[in-house]
Amino acid sequence: MKLISTVIIAFSLSFFPLIVQENCLTKDSLIQLDASWEKAQLELDLNHIDSILAEDYIWVHNHANTIDDKKAVLDRIKRYLNVNTNDTKSRVSKDVNVIISGSTGIISGFTVIDRGLSPITYHFMRTYVKINNKCYQIANHTMALPDEKED
Repeated sequence: MKLISTVIIAFSLSFFPLIVQENCLTKDSLIQLDASWEKAQLELDLNHIDSILAEDYIWVHNHANTIDDKKAVLDRIKRYLNVNTNDTKSRVSKDVNVIISGSTGIISGFTVIDRGLSPITYHFMRTYVKINNKCYQIANHTMALPDEKED
């Protein structure tokens, strides 16, 4: 009887981490993860960015004039860090929407990036995928919005 109890306890404990681990594919978790992406971009936090980007990551910028993979994103941050260049004062997301389907989450909204004279507003759509119980950003598409002209 002791053997059966021990086996049951051991078996139950092996699933305990899966039960208590927070699901990364919830609206709140994805909004938090995406906010951490913006903060890491602002602070040039290479380690955090490396940890949340999927290995087969892709980032399509304005009109596809630049298309980055994970290595290109990390290399650009390293260049900024090496020359101590970070003229970004703030990155603020607004009108954030979340869609979750299966093991994929999509976040879209607007980010206002302040680099000095005139802040630029970008529309973004970022895709997160759950791999081995962790969410990774696998794709990002950003597009700068044209300045509004006054009549």
